Amino acid sequence: MSQLISAAQISHSFSGRILFNQLNLGIEENDRIGLVGPNGVGKSTLLKILTKKINPDSGQVIWRKGLQVGYLAQDPLLNEEDTIIETLLRPEAQESEDWILAYELISKIGLDQFDESEKVKNLSGGWKKRLALAKELMGRPHLLFLDEPTNHLDLEGILWLEEFINSTDIAIVTITHDRLFLQRICKKIFDLDPRNTNFLWAFTGSYDQYCESKDILIHGQLQREKTLRNTLRRETEWLRRGAKARQTKQKARIERAGVLDQDVQTLYEKNNRGETQISFGDLERTRQKLIEIENLGKSYGEETDYLFRHLDLIISGKARIGLLGKNGSGKSTLIKLLLGLESPTEGRVIKSYDFNISYFEQQRETLNQEASVLKNICPDGDYVYFQDQYIHVRSYLEKFLFRGNQIEQPVSRLSGGEQARLRLAQLMLQKSQMLILDEPTNDLDLETLQVLSQALQDYAGAVVLVTHDRYFMDEVCDQIISFSPFTKGSKPILFTGYFQWEEWYLNEKERILEESQKTKNKTKQAEIKVTVSSDKSSQKSQKELAKIQKQIEELEKKQQDLSNQLQLKEVLSSPLKLNEISEELNKVNKNLETLLMKWEELEILKS
Repeated sequence: MSQLISAAQISHSFSGRILFNQLNLGIEENDRIGLVGPNGVGKSTLLKILTKKINPDSGQVIWRKGLQVGYLAQDPLLNEEDTIIETLLRPEAQESEDWILAYELISKIGLDQFDESEKVKNLSGGWKKRLALAKELMGRPHLLFLDEPTNHLDLEGILWLEEFINSTDIAIVTITHDRLFLQRICKKIFDLDPRNTNFLWAFTGSYDQYCESKDILIHGQLQREKTLRNTLRRETEWLRRGAKARQTKQKARIERAGVLDQDVQTLYEKNNRGETQISFGDLERTRQKLIEIENLGKSYGEETDYLFRHLDLIISGKARIGLLGKNGSGKSTLIKLLLGLESPTEGRVIKSYDFNISYFEQQRETLNQEASVLKNICPDGDYVYFQDQYIHVRSYLEKFLFRGNQIEQPVSRLSGGEQARLRLAQLMLQKSQMLILDEPTNDLDLETLQVLSQALQDYAGAVVLVTHDRYFMDEVCDQIISFSPFTKGSKPILFTGYFQWEEWYLNEKERILEESQKTKNKTKQAEIKVTVSSDKSSQKSQKELAKIQKQIEELEKKQQDLSNQLQLKEVLSSPLKLNEISEELNKVNKNLETLLMKWEELEILKS
């Protein structure tokens, strides 16, 4: 395959810290690459270097001649006052191909449910993400870089994106913490990790296969450090024996010991990156029932404008409940009802007495952005009370990989993943019988996700979880409450796991499409039968057939004329004219389709 990009001897530092050194990689046509690695190793920085948005400290990035590259940022910047069509088309765009592509993308991305004059500021985060993707596709890229593309997308949006990527021939490089997304779309994994020998390890295969190989690699590296450390200890003991070690013939052995010491130190630094330590502690006792929900419903508008209705549920002391649904379907609303922050429109939430809930907010509002990392955990003094003992705040923060000067930094300077770890550190200091977690997985690296998943599975209390990380939800939850993606205001449906929901969703979506198509076909058939019956009863089918043929010829001529008008510069430069002619052409096409079906039916009757 032809190579699109090659990077040679790339080195880059940030705030005096080396992110990667003398890194090499290549990207080929039709590649599907997942770029993974711990938080803070420079994945987004590497993407910006490969797209030539920033320059590396040293090394070079070479693009194939004529290469078109698209880049979807983690938080795309769109002009909030622009409309959908203005976002996709530059003011100077005159080529008919650009206009045609814009309308094709509006349909393909699903934005055709909005008017093209809808302003960006009126779209949700998920629809803005789709629009930003369409904007990048307007450049007809050969290679598309995606930085956390599933952020802000609901599950239907993620399923749509998976289908889109698997149906395109554009090469893809994506940063994502969504393990199921990686498994379903990627054929290669670029592992950026200081523990790797050359910082970047390029693995060909699925994400599951990569995980197995990575475990073997890390285990082998740990064993190598252990072996070299034992060898170094023996050499050091030999050197301490005295004068013989200083003889000329032993100088080579002394030098080898020095090299060995350096190798051991390098391996130690690579292997000792650390792992976030998460534990929500033990409970004195587990309750049989914490919350009972009876016929619960919530509406913010008219009496009939409900988000959901008729929800009945008992949350036991060890429940593991996941909430699934579109953005705005009622997940966060149900959480507010459980917390007592809002009142239900109908039904009730009955809480058991004297129990505590710990709440992880999606936007992490509890964090004081101006205060330091240390002051967010311990506003006064030097010790925190953690799991029935006092522990120095710095030692406690080390459990979450906060060390050195970073502890004194304001929270606003932390990355999204670091802020998520800090919020978890706050929660672990609270004793509670229930955890309500609204998108706790956003921005966390894959290793921390695994640690958090295990901590929630080990937790003795109840868990209510909202997350778009499907793999994580399936690991943690044994009960799923789904807010219907098809019927607003209906009763939520219960499932035993994510994959059961996905199977139901795909089958239901296909069933609805089939029913819709059947209804359309029945309507058309009824129209044809009425027309044909009328023609037969009047015994003028031959005359009607001739009349239809003439109408078809006239419509085909008009169709060609309107298509030619769409190519005119004065039309392309006027969105109003373009819209008028496009609408007229659509009407002609529909009329022509109806006449052709009628003509075919009359031909069959005639024969």
